[in-house]
Amino acid sequence: MAVDRELPTQEAHDLIALTRDLADAELAPRAAEYEREERFPREVFAKLGEVGLLGLPFGEDVGGGGQPYAVYLQVVEELAMRWASVALGISVHTLACGPVDRFGTTEQREQWLPEMVGGRLLGAYCLSESHAGSDPAAMRSRAVRDGAGWVASGEKAWVTHGGHADFYSTFLRTPDDGDRAISCFHLTPDLAGFGAAPPEQKMGLTGSTTAAMRLDDVAVPAGRMVGEPGRGLAIALSALDSGRLGVSAVAVGLAQSALDVAVAYALEREAFGRRIVDHQGVAFLLADMAAAVESARATYLVAARRKDAGLPYSRQASIAKLVSTDAAMKVTTDAVQVLGGAGYTRDHPAERYMREAKVMQIFEGTNQIQRMVIGKHLAKEATPANG
Repeated sequence: MAVDRELPTQEAHDLIALTRDLADAELAPRAAEYEREERFPREVFAKLGEVGLLGLPFGEDVGGGGQPYAVYLQVVEELAMRWASVALGISVHTLACGPVDRFGTTEQREQWLPEMVGGRLLGAYCLSESHAGSDPAAMRSRAVRDGAGWVASGEKAWVTHGGHADFYSTFLRTPDDGDRAISCFHLTPDLAGFGAAPPEQKMGLTGSTTAAMRLDDVAVPAGRMVGEPGRGLAIALSALDSGRLGVSAVAVGLAQSALDVAVAYALEREAFGRRIVDHQGVAFLLADMAAAVESARATYLVAARRKDAGLPYSRQASIAKLVSTDAAMKVTTDAVQVLGGAGYTRDHPAERYMREAKVMQIFEGTNQIQRMVIGKHLAKEATPANG
């Protein structure tokens, strides 16, 4: 079902229409097969890059689309309605471009950004480690000075696009800058000693490759550091609010697809001589699903519009991530329930949607972490300035 969207310009309406047409032609026909075969859709990202969908929220001066974040996120949602793995990939790519865009030198931005946001390259984000997921400050992977450059060692975990990306925004401990200091680096797969471990075997989003990235005494040129030494954690955390909105949009798109499947089935399936949608028990369940989807959409758009207006939006981003991903888990589970036994089989996509929804509550900060973030904001905002 096409979502009736409030968009700011005719250009935005045209962009959504283009996205829908492209997603119906290039994503929807491939999704089930690629997920079943755990195949990474590199050619799909290339196609999206050709039409400019890999750089929508970045400035036109560096080859981006110059779109408001609220418009970009609705594009992501439209993609997620057809294929969540690809939509997530767009969100991760945007996250990976962020450090160079916001903190890179003039030379770095001119040299790297046009290809990064112009669609020729695909990015990845290396922050987490196996023992340092929710607490990135506990990371152990490091870069030590070696002449003018650095030597990096360790392993980053849970890297979306690991082994397929063309560049990796990578966060490493830099001991010279203090025991807890972390710095950001722009790494590429041509660097000797930098490579991917075998992909993780996941419950869902199997078309989105996730792998650890190993750093075996990687020689990193001095010009690959992004931002000031020792400021990497601040760079990483500043980008996570935007990433949480990306995940929110993916979750809403996934939930919308599950709702659409459930409604279509309820209109066709009969029980006791009536369509099951005409039974109050099913109709109320569908109504709750619709309310959850639309509420989640409104929540991420509130946060995105605050970002576009230059207002603080960290608390709203965490709320959006919490609400949207919990809604996706509930709606996809309820979609399986509406379909009954059919929903538990692979003849319908409902079971895949349910498996894909679970990880939305985990990555970009677990929903327990989101509650901690929201609580800290509430405490801070309620404390008098002179308190």
